[in-house]
Parts: sequence; C-alpha cells; structure tokens
Amino acid sequence: MGLGTSEQAAITSGSDFWHTEGVASAGIPPVTVTDGPHGVRMQASGDDMLAGVPATCFPPAVASASTWDPDLLRRMGEALGDECRAQDVAVLLGPGVNLKRSPLGGRNFEYFSEDPILTGVLATAWVRGLQSRGVGASLKHFAVNSQETDRMRISADVDERTLREMYLRAFHKVVTRAQPWTVMCAYNRVNGIYASEHHWLLTQVLRGEWGFEGLVVSDWGAVVDRVAAIAAGLDLTMPGPDAAGDRALVDAVAAGRLDPAALEKSAELVRKLVEKAGERPAGTYDVDAHHALAREIAGRAIVLLKNDGDLLPLAPGEKSVAVLGEFARSPRYQGGGSSQITPTRLDDALTGITAATTARVTFAPGYTVRGEADEALLTEAVATARDADVAIVFVGSVHETEGADRDSIDLPAPQLALIERVAAVNPNTVVVLSNGAVIATRPWDSLVPALVEGWLLGQAGGSALADVLFGRVNPSGRLAETIPVKLADHPSYLDFPGEHGHVRYGEGLHVGYRGFDARGQEVAYPFGFGLSYTTFGYGAARAAATAAGVEVSVPVANTGSRDGREVVQVYVSLPGSKVRRAPRELKAFASVAIGAGDTTEVRLTVEREDLAYWDTRLGRWIVEDGEYLIEVGSSSRDIRASVTVHVAGDPARVPLTTESSVGEWFADPRGAEVLGAAFAAAAGEQSGGLMSAMTANPEMLMMLGSLPLSRMAAFPGSPLNAGDLDKLVEAAN
Repeated sequence: MGLGTSEQAAITSGSDFWHTEGVASAGIPPVTVTDGPHGVRMQASGDDMLAGVPATCFPPAVASASTWDPDLLRRMGEALGDECRAQDVAVLLGPGVNLKRSPLGGRNFEYFSEDPILTGVLATAWVRGLQSRGVGASLKHFAVNSQETDRMRISADVDERTLREMYLRAFHKVVTRAQPWTVMCAYNRVNGIYASEHHWLLTQVLRGEWGFEGLVVSDWGAVVDRVAAIAAGLDLTMPGPDAAGDRALVDAVAAGRLDPAALEKSAELVRKLVEKAGERPAGTYDVDAHHALAREIAGRAIVLLKNDGDLLPLAPGEKSVAVLGEFARSPRYQGGGSSQITPTRLDDALTGITAATTARVTFAPGYTVRGEADEALLTEAVATARDADVAIVFVGSVHETEGADRDSIDLPAPQLALIERVAAVNPNTVVVLSNGAVIATRPWDSLVPALVEGWLLGQAGGSALADVLFGRVNPSGRLAETIPVKLADHPSYLDFPGEHGHVRYGEGLHVGYRGFDARGQEVAYPFGFGLSYTTFGYGAARAAATAAGVEVSVPVANTGSRDGREVVQVYVSLPGSKVRRAPRELKAFASVAIGAGDTTEVRLTVEREDLAYWDTRLGRWIVEDGEYLIEVGSSSRDIRASVTVHVAGDPARVPLTTESSVGEWFADPRGAEVLGAAFAAAAGEQSGGLMSAMTANPEMLMMLGSLPLSRMAAFPGSPLNAGDLDKLVEAAN
C-alpha cells in the first residue's frame, strides 16, 4: 500500500474521538464513526460529549428485541443507515449483542436478550439492514461484557463450553451471516487476558474459525498496550491521536518485537474500511417517516403482562381516564451513556392518551421528576384516581446507564406507594412500566388487573403506548428476558458482580430461563411470554430432520375476534443427553400476523449448527445422535405442541489414552475389544489376585471402572503390564 512504518502506526489509531487518521499523500482520507445503536449520535459540539445532532431515537434493544421480528430490525437498520449517510457517518457503533447475564446489568437496555439465538437472529437482521445502505456496523462488545462494575479491568472467568455456546454464539451468527465491517473488542478481560490483547479471541476464533474479513476496533479507551493489541489481532485503537502508542509500534517493529506483517495487515484493513466507506453516496431521510417507523417498532415491542377481565383495550370516549405518574408527562425513553440520542421529536404518553379519547382525561404526577416521594403529589394522585373510571399509573426505573450496574430490581418506594394507594381506590387500575431492564412485579402486580411492560421505547414511545392502550395496535411483544419473583432467585445472583478484579460465571450454561427451568424455579413472567387482545390455538406439530437441521411446522389459529400477531417459539431438548443441557433451549421463532378466525401453517427451521454443543475433549462442535424433543409454544413455559425427531449425530470418538478410565475403555467398542483381549489373556496366565476379584465381584468391577488404565497397571496383581499400555493405546486407536 506504499505506507512506511510510521504511517502504518499512525492510521491504526484515530485522529480524534470520532475520526480515523488520514494520510493525504497516500489518498487515504479520514472517515467518521459514531455511537449507536438505536440512533445516530453525532456529537454536536466539542464541549459536550453527550449532546448530539438531532436524530431519530428508535427503541433501544431492550424494546426492539421484544418484537421478536427480524424484519422490523432490518427496517430499523436501513433507516439508521440512511441517517448515517445524511450525516456522513461511515460506521455506526452497534449493535450490542452481549447476553443479559444479570438483570442488574447497567447496560442491559442496549442489549437484546438472555438468549443467544434470539440475540443473534435479530442482530443479524439489523446489521444487514444498516450495511445495505453502504454504512458499516460495529458488532460489540467482543466478548463477555455483561456488567458495568469495574468494566475496564474485570476478568470474566468462564469455562470454554459456556463461552462458546452462550457468550460467543450470537457474535458467531452475526459474523458468519452478515460480515459486519467492524467488530469492537470489549474493555474487560476474558479469563485473565484483556480482550484487546486476546489472540485466541481476535485471531484464532474470530478470523481463523469464523472467517471474519473486517476490521477489529477497540472500545474507546480499551487498549492498554498497542503493541500487544496489534500482535493479538486488534487493528484500530480509538480514540486518538496516540503519539506514544505510534512510537511504541515503530520501535517494536525496529527491535523485532513485533512482526511488521501484523502492523501492515492492520493498516491495510483500515485502508480497506476507508475505501469501502468512500463508495457510499450522500443521502437524506424523511424525519416524519422515521418517526412513524419508531412508533411502529415501539408499539410492537410493548408486552402485555396482565389483563384480568379484559380491562384493556380501552374504548375511546367511554370511560374517563386518570393518568398518573410523572413518567407519563416526562417520558423515560432511553438509557444513559454513549448511546444517548437527541431526538428529532418526543412523544409523551399523556398527550397520546388525551388525543386517543374524547372522554375526560386528568393528570397528576404522583412523584417528582427525579422519582422522589412527595406526599402532596401522592395525595393529589389518589384523589384524581378516585374520580376516574380508569386509572393508568406510569412507573419504572429511575435510571439505567453505561458505567454503573443497578443495585436492585425493585421499583422505587414512592412509585410502589403510588400503585398501592391508587389500586385501593380504583379497581380499574392499569400499570405501565418504563424500564431498561426487568423490574420485580411481585407482589404488587396482584393489586391491579392490568400490567403493561413499556420498556424504554424511544422517541415515539408515548404515542405507541396510547396505540396499545386503546387497541389501535394489538400487543404482540414477548419477553426477551425472564422476570424473576425476586433477585435472589436469579441464576447469576451469587456470582455478580464479582470481587478483586474477577467475576465467576458460576451458573455456566444456565443463563436466564435455562437456569430457572433447570431448577424448576417459579418466575413472575417467563421468557417469551406476552398476552394479546385475541387468542391463539395450536394444532399438532410436525418435524423432519434434514441435512440442514430440523424443519418444524404447526398450524396456528387466531381463535378470537381481533386480528393479531403470534410469536411462535420452538424449544429443543435431548432427553438422556450425555452432556449437561438445559431442560429446553430456544432454537427458532417466528412473528406471524394472523387474521381473526384464520389459521396459518407456520414453518420454522432449527438449524443443525444450533443443535450442536461444544465438546471440550475434541475441541469442536458436535451434534449428538438421538431423539430430540421439539416443543412449540408461546413462551418457554407455555408449550402447546410437541414432537420427537431423530437427528443423526456427528462422529465424535474420543481417542483413548493411558489416562482414560477402565469404564471409558469398555464403553468404546474398539477399546472394549482390545482391553477385553488383554484381560482374557491375563486370566489364562494367572489365577487369584485382582483379575479374579474383578470377575467374581460386580461391585469391585464397578469401583475399578473409574480407575485410569495407568493406575490399574500399577496395582499389585493387575492383569495389565505397565510396559504394554502404549501398545494397547496404539491398538485401540
């Protein structure tokens, strides 16, 4: 590419906070990167890092994931791409696909789900949509960034099977299906090594196994050592400039401590990114159309958790409505930190509700704008509720933000008091939640007939809530994370957020609903749950194994009087599996519109690679042979149909060694043949001793089954000779 070592070093760090370094003599201009993922956060001035140029604030991932609809996420990505082109942005920093390991995660509002398949499918659609507009995505944060506590240094200590099957699986799906232009490394360490210096993660897995072709960029400030980072496979350090790091790279190449080919490769990837960005045309976008799309996504994201007596939807003009809670007037629509968007406009629920009905609408804030208690405001709200036919109470979390985890999942005390006092005077009370991560609903949800999970819905959330409350939109949102009865029930509870620089992922594979189901734990609302204003019936499921996976079909009928949308979910298990598995795991899903009285044959594909587990003995993915149970339902705990199907397994013979146990030798057909012959030969040459005890005493045989072959050979009277063990291993393998 004609660049010298010093120029190569320079363009592998930024020129400032939001631009790559250009080299005019080589025809390499700087390009702009900026924060996402639910809007384009172009910094408006150099003085205020968080103030941005107005852009559409789409629903954050906590909400958009609840649509369970890849097509909506694709359309959102396309719209974001158009806005990036309008602001000359080359790379939008998103999406975030880290798993929601704990409901306390401060950045959960930016992440999709506690499930890697749901996360991976939705994020793939988002990336495809964005990049179809000639704008690059930055898949983040690679990897195992599931907390904000000590996020710059914490070591996420996780076993390889859990790492592969849970925390890397969504990244793998997006990389192999959508080839994002960039992948952003995380701040944290993974099993003791900083992600920015993790050669196994960045080079062996990301590039070698997955075939990633793009550029690896650091999270802002994540690089500790530029030389170690380049050697590990990181290409671009942000922000910049970093004169000291540039000098360190040049010196390391000169001293032979850094392969010059590694630096040249990274510089070339930066050049290719700039070249690709230069191909995108400038653009414009329709502000009103994007607001309408944000409203559509928000309406589809709202989850109806409870609706006793069909209190909802409200009939416009029939009942007076008391709107209570400051969040109705001053909406919480996004979280804090680097993803904070300056919206092009902002809808509030109070205005939306007032416009949706001709009946009397009254309002009382109930608590302060900061969520603090105020007895006068509370008393006013109770009086307002008493005089209305229906009371709608808006409550939620006070804040979620990058940089800090939550310390509770409970509602603030002033808001709990508001719910309790209002419910006591008005039996028709609807509670609407605004939150970036799950909130405990027990026991107060028993006081009210209707509960709406409103998440953080972006700039059009207020209108979208009115759409659902008054039935203009039939709710179809489904929970992408489990709502526990209490925080202590959560699988991560005893191992979050760690101490002394380490956090142990002690729940292993049993993240989220997997852990609740494995323990038979009661939950408030299960993963995948959500109600509708209509009802759905399921017929018999059918399944057929193919080379690509398992094809599943099931007839689903809308048995109610309203058009609606059902999210059909496929969970898979393998009874009798040889490895630890969750009772059921989501493997496919579809959001399907079905007219009132209609029946739709829903067809879904469980991909073969998603049936595989990571075999730590062989160091590769294995599909286990067996009769798989395919369960189809509307949540992880509402299974409507099931069917079994045989899936042929992958060859998975583990080579026998002298450290393999006697039981493992006899479990292997060839090993049993070889070892049996050795035992038989020994029996013919001796009597008494260990061999006689084994054949005469079944309990002794069972005990010796766990004995490694090498130890057995060392026992007096053993039928095996230590000198013959290598020959046995050779014969068996």
